[in-house]
Amino acid sequence: MTEHVASYYADTANPFAPYPALNEDIRCDVCIVGGGFTGLSSALHLVEAGFDVVLLEAARVGWGASGRNGGQVVNSYSRDIDVIEARYGADTAAMLGGMMFEGAEIIRNRIEQYAIACDYRPGGIFAALNPKQLRTLEHQQANWRRYGNTRLELLDQEAIRREIASDRYVGGLLDPNGGHLHPLNLALGEADAIRRHGGRLYEQSAATRIDYRQPAKVHTAQGSVTAGFVIIAGNAYLGDKLEPRLSRLSMPCGSQILTTEPLSKDMALSLLPNNFCVEDCNYLLDYFRLTADNRLLYGGGVVYGARDPADIDPLILPKLLKTFPQLKQVRIDYRWSGNFLLTLSRMPQFGRLENNVYYMQGDSGHGVTCTHLAGKLIAEVLRGDAERFDAFARLPHLPFFGGRQFRVPFTALGAAYYALRDRLGF
Repeated sequence: MTEHVASYYADTANPFAPYPALNEDIRCDVCIVGGGFTGLSSALHLVEAGFDVVLLEAARVGWGASGRNGGQVVNSYSRDIDVIEARYGADTAAMLGGMMFEGAEIIRNRIEQYAIACDYRPGGIFAALNPKQLRTLEHQQANWRRYGNTRLELLDQEAIRREIASDRYVGGLLDPNGGHLHPLNLALGEADAIRRHGGRLYEQSAATRIDYRQPAKVHTAQGSVTAGFVIIAGNAYLGDKLEPRLSRLSMPCGSQILTTEPLSKDMALSLLPNNFCVEDCNYLLDYFRLTADNRLLYGGGVVYGARDPADIDPLILPKLLKTFPQLKQVRIDYRWSGNFLLTLSRMPQFGRLENNVYYMQGDSGHGVTCTHLAGKLIAEVLRGDAERFDAFARLPHLPFFGGRQFRVPFTALGAAYYALRDRLGF
């Protein structure tokens, strides 16, 4: 049995009853492969629309990145709208720009509609470590305002010092429409909403083979699902065997997180007085926030190829203490790794493998919000409106340089170059 990875989230998860493993041959309208946010959002939008949905999860709901991430609700994509416009044209930018704040709104609506207890707190800061990054945030503010996010507040050095008790930052950008939450509890709450709408969820039920025909058939070790439509939503944990056409277009990458012991309320509020989450503007960025019980959760680093590092503390603890040296004597209670899926363009990959088989993957670090948007878009497709889904599907999906064998060293070399630029302030 594959249980949730040992983490702060697993230890503070809301009570839940595990879902059964699939051990029979069943039929449905839509079979979804993957029980993370992409699969859960898709399933919930579809059952709300009246589809008969079966969701297959290889381990537990929220077992992968959806139940291990930093818990930050960050708007937009891993490439901002000006880059999208320069690469893909004004029409594509207009379509994607019109959707870049929608994922966060979907999350807030889900929390309210289904009374999901996941410790949601509004507000997120992008923190600049040098003047060049602050100028980039000024451009970001202007870009986002063009698409309706008019509440952004640019922070100078004095203002950001009031928000973050660290001398590392020269300024920042506050997005009141961002926020942070307990991601595993959000996933568990969405799964329960699917169940209450009549959706069927199966855990410990990895898809082993897909027969592409009409209807399609998804096989597991002890059963099968025959469905009119299949949605592949495995992301970084899909593996190379089930569908190699997808794995060659992306690369799993690991990120690591530490969580401190509970801090006193005074100490916690001295670090982040308004309880906003933070991510910096480096290419290999750090991110941090307070939990509901006043721990500091601090993550960062990228391990290309997604191996689990043997010791997480040397990778993350120096970053935490550089940001908050006042925590030098604080105990670390939790440490874990999780994988996200990176694409060469850093843009999500949505598309069709067959007329009745769809995929959505590769949010490249913006998975919490992009996955929730993806679920809404696939429901639109199956209801007959593919315009917004196809705005993503038309983006080029390029394989990494060097193929599977050399994609890790080539990408790591490029990342090292950009990390050096970050350190030098270029």
